[in-house]
Amino acid sequence: MSRAEPAGVRGGRAPGRLWTLSLFRSEVSTVFRRWRTLALLGVLAVVPVLVGIAVKAQTGDDGGPAGHGGGGPAFISQVTNNGLFLVFTSLAATLPFFLPMAIGVIAGDSVAGEAGSGTLRYLLVAPAGRTRLLLAKFTSTVVFCCAATLVVTVSALTVGALLFPLGEVTLISGTTVSFTDGLLRTLLIAAVVAASLTGVAALGLFVSTLTGSGIAAMATTVGLLITVQIIDQFPQLSAVQPYLFPHYWLSFADLLRDPVYWDQLLRNLGLQALYVAVFGSAAWARFTAKDITA
Repeated sequence: MSRAEPAGVRGGRAPGRLWTLSLFRSEVSTVFRRWRTLALLGVLAVVPVLVGIAVKAQTGDDGGPAGHGGGGPAFISQVTNNGLFLVFTSLAATLPFFLPMAIGVIAGDSVAGEAGSGTLRYLLVAPAGRTRLLLAKFTSTVVFCCAATLVVTVSALTVGALLFPLGEVTLISGTTVSFTDGLLRTLLIAAVVAASLTGVAALGLFVSTLTGSGIAAMATTVGLLITVQIIDQFPQLSAVQPYLFPHYWLSFADLLRDPVYWDQLLRNLGLQALYVAVFGSAAWARFTAKDITA
């Protein structure tokens, strides 16, 4: 069966809804079968291990981190008291670069990679149409966002349980909640982090429609990510920073307060939705009008 014909669908006789589902399953399967994807997930799984070992190695005789300078998110200093905080620390460590870089690679290659290999033309022969194909590619990238975040979360939770004690969670606001409550907040934080990456996914998808080279699209997306991150660090550019997609990424820490501070969390989710709408529409306009000759 060719790459252009999703499993279970032959000759275009299936209804449109079945074609869409089959196309989505085919795109998700294609993404997760690639060695590049597995390598990215492997790197993300290793980061919490390194963070956990580093924190454990720096633990002083009193059980606290030796020489901790107070930098970083407020919950980092609590890792030695509760392994659950290694999840939050690992997400904070991977979110500025590792997670969005992985998303940028997958999104940037989504259309351009197919065009470069010559398979995009055959995909467009299928009755699903360009809009459904683009939607399937974006949705499969969002699935990767969730998978990548889940890998970091599960790895950090496992390492945290092995290296540090687990129990009641003292939030950064000073309130103590049960371990079950803390675990639920962990799942909610993972969902927020995954949603925070959808803006990068939409941007990468748009870049991917502009070129027939997967490598160029991936490099451009990652380059834009680094550039925006740098811009977000200069106080002189504070007027534009609230409109940059990574500006509110670390707002997930507000879920570790009681009561929860929703202001920046909602701004983050709204900003990601805006990027998805703008760059998703731009990708659709470009892709539906693009002359596919490869």
